Amino acid sequence: MTKIETKQQYDWAVERVEELLQVVNEDTPTYSPQYIELDLLSNLVADYSEEHFAIGKPTLIEVIQLRMYEMGLNQKKLAEKLGISQSRVSEYLNGKVEPTLSVARKISEVLHIDADIVLGV
Repeated sequence: MTKIETKQQYDWAVERVEELLQVVNEDTPTYSPQYIELDLLSNLVADYSEEHFAIGKPTLIEVIQLRMYEMGLNQKKLAEKLGISQSRVSEYLNGKVEPTLSVARKISEVLHIDADIVLGV
């Protein structure tokens, strides 16, 4: 098998990887048949997962909302920290408008979000 083609093959491979993890450990020689099988199947499972179950990049709105949650901020508190109105924050979070460059810079600084993410680079 050079590539997992179907969900059934994927399910079988995942199950086999789990079985092999019970017998292969850091002391298993790299030339062991179980080690080789585990290595090959793990790569095939990873490739299939990446192709079929990949999680896309989060949007700026999702990143802002996550940081607000992590920092315990609501829209009002964020607006105060950014020096803008609460309604403008709401417009950003609802995707109605994009932040200006100066506001994007403040979002990056206040929420500790990498500038490349804020600027969509």
